[in-house]
Amino acid sequence: MGVLSEFKEFAVKGNVVDLAVGVIIGGGFGKIVDSVVSDLVMPVVGFIMGKPDFSGWFIPLSAPPAGTAMTLEALRKAGVPVLAYGSFFTIVLNFLLLALIIFVMVKQINRLKARETAAPPPMPMAAITEPEEVILLREIRDSLKR
Repeated sequence: MGVLSEFKEFAVKGNVVDLAVGVIIGGGFGKIVDSVVSDLVMPVVGFIMGKPDFSGWFIPLSAPPAGTAMTLEALRKAGVPVLAYGSFFTIVLNFLLLALIIFVMVKQINRLKARETAAPPPMPMAAITEPEEVILLREIRDSLKR
């Protein structure tokens, strides 16, 4: 029973639960970024570069068997080694966009935290109700005592 109770204590710790939530949200966020890259960014980049789809960019590393279509899927099914640099380019672009989005998010969160800590402290009630001359005279008195 000791191992079971230790596992229960470990599993319900705040850090483990937070990590699990982060992984689940990260998976969903990754799908969103993947959709942004494949559905929004890559068509624009493909239009600019003259090709609408980068997944078709490849170099066969050996001669394909006779009658095999020169598509990436057909060559892979035929067992031809293929250097699929278009897919790699898409994945690298996906990673860079994800890193950029996370960077912007962390930067904004840090900026919001800095605003919270930079808020001026509230004025004491005595300073609000007493005339400014009285406050200045007290400061002079206190500095002369030193």
